[in-house]
Amino acid sequence: MTDFLTHGGISRRGLLKGATALGAAGLILPASVRRAMAEPKRGGILRLAQAAGNTTDSYDPATWDSQFVQVLHTARCGYLTEIAADGSLVGEVAESWEASADAVTWTFKLREGLTYHSGKPVTGDDVVASINHHRGPDSKSAAKPVVEPITDVKADGNTVVFTLSAGNADFPYIMSDYHLPILPSAEGKMDATTKDGCGGYVLDSWEPGVGAKLTRNPNYWKPNRAWFDGIEMSVVLDSAARQNALMTGEVDVIDPVDLTTVALLEKAPGIKILSVAGTQHYTFAMDTRADPFKDNNVRLALKYALDRQEMLDKILHGYGTVGNDQPIGPSQRYFYADLEQRSYDPDKAKFHLKEAGLDTLSVQLSAADAAFTGAVDAALLFSEKAAGAGITLEVVREPNDGYWDNVWMKKPFCAVYWGGRPTADWMFSMVYATGVPWNDTFWSNEKFDQLLLAARSELDEAKRTEMYHEMQSICSNEAGTIIPMFANYVMGMSDKIAHEDKVAGNWTLDGFRAIERWWFV
Repeated sequence: MTDFLTHGGISRRGLLKGATALGAAGLILPASVRRAMAEPKRGGILRLAQAAGNTTDSYDPATWDSQFVQVLHTARCGYLTEIAADGSLVGEVAESWEASADAVTWTFKLREGLTYHSGKPVTGDDVVASINHHRGPDSKSAAKPVVEPITDVKADGNTVVFTLSAGNADFPYIMSDYHLPILPSAEGKMDATTKDGCGGYVLDSWEPGVGAKLTRNPNYWKPNRAWFDGIEMSVVLDSAARQNALMTGEVDVIDPVDLTTVALLEKAPGIKILSVAGTQHYTFAMDTRADPFKDNNVRLALKYALDRQEMLDKILHGYGTVGNDQPIGPSQRYFYADLEQRSYDPDKAKFHLKEAGLDTLSVQLSAADAAFTGAVDAALLFSEKAAGAGITLEVVREPNDGYWDNVWMKKPFCAVYWGGRPTADWMFSMVYATGVPWNDTFWSNEKFDQLLLAARSELDEAKRTEMYHEMQSICSNEAGTIIPMFANYVMGMSDKIAHEDKVAGNWTLDGFRAIERWWFV
């Protein structure tokens, strides 16, 4: 990879030196040069270091649960649909789709002429086998709940028809889930061990838990994607080591940045910070079956007893937004911007305690940094503020090891991280609907459930928006989840890396698609 490309005979190194020499006067570049520096161009090897990746990672998409494999296989594979950087939905393997009037039947037309890296054509039978890999009573796939509403899927040449158990206006979004790539099949079974794919990059080598190398697919069908010649991905769990690798030029991009040291990176020459508002949020979950949390007045008292802005400033160092006890973020469609923002109010907290028949309250809050980075400190800040409302909040420091098995959904009040989901229905259905496996507050609300089902199949946008706004209000005021903050995706990169002005917030690294969307200037 050449460090500096030339534009009309002027090197980028020379431009930087010139800018330094001009100082406050700045550097005025010809318009043609400015355009050339901004325009995508092919070339170079992108070196990416991530704080994710396991030695147990595999080629089977049913098992993909680390961000390393999610980014790796999104570069290798193709999906029926893709969430664009602005949050809209575009076709990938599917060229188009349409729904029946009740949104129960969905017909996808596949893109003509698509082939895998091996040269094998992508077929409707591959789509059926790829989706069925996650279905059925014997499936152990993490995506099984996602595809459970599918009652039938059939291929007819280049068309695939899905039948659902009930209408779902967001079904095409679900087909973008990172667990659901379209892979080669034989005799009705998807090959869960294949290295093949139809994405922008061909997988050359991969050592799980260590790293991978990829090369651009020369036959990729997207003309304005896959700019890099190749990719070198590495697993670097230690935050200091990731930061050092970026500062010394060993890698071009790191994800994530340690927020406690982000100020150092911000000042480092040749490095820039990319902070993107997304769907990930940090919560304190109350078991609504257990005393005292079964009383909504107690839940409201606790919701008023923490300082959200303080947590945002001290835990996220400002890289995020305050939460409002409902999981739909500001970057998402159907976000209820007019919902009254809850803030620290010890008088209101005391009022709700009295409504619950209490003068004081004493509860334990379990936390570990395995829940989210800074979770213990966030719990301690919560405890300090709660004292002003007559609430004694004892922070129980739980072991990081085994936190998700032994604490989450086991202890009645604990810190939790959620990556969020691209649509309101997806998030609500996964965590807030009555009886779903990941409803970590065991909350149940009949009105909420009715709205969830109605909104899912409602094709009138105005009516659907009204329903989702009401559901956010119900969550904020009645659910067992305290959501103090939404955390931005914060990445560090060389200033040689360029990307479009709009960067996706549905997942980190441009919706897991930085490898095919970004380029070297």
